[in-house]
Amino acid sequence: MPTTLIQNGRVIDPSQDIDRVTSVLLDGDKVACFDVAAGEYDYVIDATGKIVTPGLIDMHVHLREPGREEDETIETGTASAAAGGFTSIACIPNTVPPIDTQATVEFIQHQAARAGHCNVFVVACVSKNREGKELAEIGQLVEAGAVAFSDDGAPVFNAELMRRALEYCTMFDKPILNHAEVLELTRGDAVMHEGLVSMILGLPGMPSAAEDVMVGRDIALSEATGGKVHIMHISTAGGVELIRQAKKLGARVTTEICPHHFTLTDECLRTFDSNYKMSPPLRSRSDVEACVAGLIDDTIEVICTDHAPHALEKKMQELDVAPFGIVGLETCLPLTITQLIEPGHLTWSQAIRKLTINPARILGVDKGTLRVGADADVTIIDPTTTWTVDPRQFRSKSKNSPFGGWELTGRATTTIVGGKVRYQL
Repeated sequence: MPTTLIQNGRVIDPSQDIDRVTSVLLDGDKVACFDVAAGEYDYVIDATGKIVTPGLIDMHVHLREPGREEDETIETGTASAAAGGFTSIACIPNTVPPIDTQATVEFIQHQAARAGHCNVFVVACVSKNREGKELAEIGQLVEAGAVAFSDDGAPVFNAELMRRALEYCTMFDKPILNHAEVLELTRGDAVMHEGLVSMILGLPGMPSAAEDVMVGRDIALSEATGGKVHIMHISTAGGVELIRQAKKLGARVTTEICPHHFTLTDECLRTFDSNYKMSPPLRSRSDVEACVAGLIDDTIEVICTDHAPHALEKKMQELDVAPFGIVGLETCLPLTITQLIEPGHLTWSQAIRKLTINPARILGVDKGTLRVGADADVTIIDPTTTWTVDPRQFRSKSKNSPFGGWELTGRATTTIVGGKVRYQL
């Protein structure tokens, strides 16, 4: 098996409390050892001035295939992930057809293996056809390889169905990832956060209460069943506080945040640019500040992207008909560095923990670590380089990003998956 020596880099591995300049030897597709002297190796990567971490993990990605290949394919989506420094991603099941059968799970796995850019873990549907009426065949989906369950794109709105799903998933020790939104409160025509800006613009809004009420319901159902609930893309101060208090009481609840929700506010919608339209919507400045506080005190354990590609012609429509969502795989790490690490909100170790071992533990996958014998998934980061975001250069098939033209600090320069370099800047 070929050997690869990564030398002179600052190795940060929160799973082992490692943060020091050293070398890492990869033997084939496994991590062999640390503190290796120079010698005869098949490949040598000089990481002087760079940071070496376990391969980054994004537990919330929409790959669109099957069914919406005009927006993204597994080939282009995983290439975009590798370019962003992600060695593993979890794909969300709102495809056409949804991922609610063993055959669809196996199709995703086959296409991902053929693409070869990164590891893809499958999140399958909670309900058949994502309709919220009847449980999917959870046991069969676990057997096929599903690591978690979600109806994302929509919440599991039926409380009884959610309760039974949690009970079933407890038997397999799998989490349910839920989109926290009470649909009756957001209405079908809402396009942004409900507040002063939406009132001034005359646009129908989504109140924070729609998220807060669903977060509270899911916490209560988790406590009642002992099931694992993961709140997707948290965005409100109230939701963060509910989760904070639930954790103190020992509830099995976790949560994640996307860079746009700790970076942007509803003021951006004054431009009427559909690249600022997403669900949950961009919230108020006070919500953003509360989310940053939740990251600091570890109420929010995970940073992810909610990568939601849409073809250009779809996002170019009027704001009220354009679809929700933005791409994020290639800007997530730089935004984390620029908005959280550089200002001193998080240390490098804290941020890397939220991008590696924390999502791995929630999903129950053996990733996110550089311990000896672990899979040789490694991300090498240049922490000081500055660059300007140009969505036209993204490897994603879609370019719907609100961050075009932003100058960011830091980015992944090398992405190694299973001991093989899959991306190099």
